[in-house]
Amino acid sequence: MPTPQQDTAEVDLGGRTVTVPKGGLYDRYRMNTDLDEVARDPRVSGVDFFRRLPKTKVDSPIGATLTPNFYYRISTARITMLARSRAIRSRLPGELAPLEVAPGLGLISVMFFRYDVCDIDFYTEAAVGIAVKPARHGRLGFFDLVAGLKNEHLDSYVLSLPVSTEIAQVRGHDGYGFPKWVTALDVDIDAARTTAHVANDAGGTDLSLLATTPAQTAYPSGKRVSSLTSYTSIDGAWHSTLSQTNMLSAGTTRSARGIALQVGEGRMADDLRSLNPIRTLQFDVVTEGQLALHMPVPTSVQSRI
Repeated sequence: MPTPQQDTAEVDLGGRTVTVPKGGLYDRYRMNTDLDEVARDPRVSGVDFFRRLPKTKVDSPIGATLTPNFYYRISTARITMLARSRAIRSRLPGELAPLEVAPGLGLISVMFFRYDVCDIDFYTEAAVGIAVKPARHGRLGFFDLVAGLKNEHLDSYVLSLPVSTEIAQVRGHDGYGFPKWVTALDVDIDAARTTAHVANDAGGTDLSLLATTPAQTAYPSGKRVSSLTSYTSIDGAWHSTLSQTNMLSAGTTRSARGIALQVGEGRMADDLRSLNPIRTLQFDVVTEGQLALHMPVPTSVQSRI
């Protein structure tokens, strides 16, 4: 993220001009990052995960780009909560349905992300999301629920997704169809403590988190890879976006002790309150991971109205 003392460069994304750190990965490589150079970064454990994922050039609303977008060092936190399906449905498009753990009860989540080394440079992100049934046909929701709680695969619809940099906002909003805006957003995650703060338009607190990090387990690269499919509407057509996370150090707790989530005033807080969460089910933290974010592709979503 550019600081007041850091030089910036201007780049064009689908006709929109954004600033990025001068000499950063995006400024130098435009998504075609030299993996050998990244491997020399002391923050990055290795790049073997990415060597198995060749990039392809695609046309998109932000112009021609390479996909996937590679994140070489990330840390994440996710609080999964129980909410009533009636409240969830009030916030979902009619084509999507909540993934239920029991009749009338679904899953929602608050997530925080820190991307230390990435094709589009450092940024932070937060989200309020809803676990939904897969839009594809013929698959039983129960098995998706089990896989989702194990962090193997989850389908979601995102209500809010603030970020800390302009390039992340333009790419995410224009290119992926996500509800992104730029705000002051701090995320710090280590083996002892997980903290996050999302500012609202007035500079106050939208959401904040202070939590004890669950005990971490180390995994060899490629041993534990999870996936998330997110649904968005772009120009009136449904798309799905796949992200794959290579977990290198991760932990989970089902205890709400040591987790303090402050719900203040702002867009994220409003979205979370509208879902009327009942209680926390699970807290997942990845202190070290890697991510491949694919560009969205058109998908068939069956009307449920």
